[in-house]
Amino acid sequence: MDHGLRPRQREFFIGFTKGEMERMDKLVRESGEAVLAKEFCQNLAKSFNRSAGRAGKPIVKWIQVQNWFQERMQELPNILKDLQGVCPSTKAPKSKEKPKAHSKAEEKIPESELEFEARSSKDGAWYDVDMFLCHRVASAGETEVRVRFVGFGAEEDEWVNVKKAVRERSVPLENSECSSLKVGDHVLCLLEKRDQAIYYDAHIIEIHRRMHDIRGCRCLFFIRYNHDNSEEKVRLRRLCRRPIR
Repeated sequence: MDHGLRPRQREFFIGFTKGEMERMDKLVRESGEAVLAKEFCQNLAKSFNRSAGRAGKPIVKWIQVQNWFQERMQELPNILKDLQGVCPSTKAPKSKEKPKAHSKAEEKIPESELEFEARSSKDGAWYDVDMFLCHRVASAGETEVRVRFVGFGAEEDEWVNVKKAVRERSVPLENSECSSLKVGDHVLCLLEKRDQAIYYDAHIIEIHRRMHDIRGCRCLFFIRYNHDNSEEKVRLRRLCRRPIR
């Protein structure tokens, strides 16, 4: 009998929402093997993690997205064959014009969906920006944009100040990143209420380090919300960091 170690099974995530799976299935059918690229999977995972539909749920890792694509392509072996009949040749163009660096699959994810969040004037919370609809110059001379938030309809569109209420999207923290957090850091924290869960700016005021286990990071972070100075003890899963420039 072989007493060697069992091979480590590939991690496969089953917690995707219905909307996420429908989106990935469409991408597989439209773009084939291009969806397996690491950068593409990273961008898509980031998009899922910052969407309103994943608030309060475990974060999605890019490798889990890639594994889903691989499993799906095995279930649908005729996808690539079908694509060959409808897609143009992938040979390099003879034109001297420099080809675009982005693949067809990468173009499926709108850049704005990955990069921006805006603060609502209604509750002061930050929401993902789905699109910028138009802009105007206010009476004070400052530029405002009309935004549509991810997961909301046109009736929830708002005019927001570009300098004060629009910024690059915050990034969900991985378990391995908890050691990089320190007292005083600016974070975006998911405030969980009985009827809703929304993101507010906060600062870390104290950290209780704990040993990680199979569930991931077990550290406790004491934060103070900027909008009302209330304090709360939270786990890492509720925190996002500001992008590092």
